[in-house]
Amino acid sequence: MRKIAVIDGQGGGIGSLIIKGLREEFGDNIEIIALGTNSTATSSMMKARANKGATGENAIIWNAGKVDIIIGPLSIVLSNGMLGELTQAMAEAIASSPAKKLLIPLNQEGVEVIGITKEPLPHLIEKLINRIKEDLYV
Repeated sequence: MRKIAVIDGQGGGIGSLIIKGLREEFGDNIEIIALGTNSTATSSMMKARANKGATGENAIIWNAGKVDIIIGPLSIVLSNGMLGELTQAMAEAIASSPAKKLLIPLNQEGVEVIGITKEPLPHLIEKLINRIKEDLYV
């Protein structure tokens, strides 16, 4: 069974939407680990039906190397992302993980990825789900 980490901070809204989409598409055929930079984010993602959840720097660092796929907003690989909730150590552990990283290009940190068209979050999550389907069913 594939292990997917969903990483989010602040209120966990993005991570919750991602987890709901994953559950709708894959049911219980994947294991989802909710990793929040704070307890509110983790709690929100757990309510969205993640299998497990953990909070904080150590949890994110420890789990980053133990999953097949890491999903979250682009800011999870940016030191001081999410209004400073994401530490340099977290960003380094996520970026250095051997897991495939599927990042949603939201422009919350003043970082713009050129060549990416702006789309509403639900459309981006739909594209994310389709990308995971390609990986799982190839």
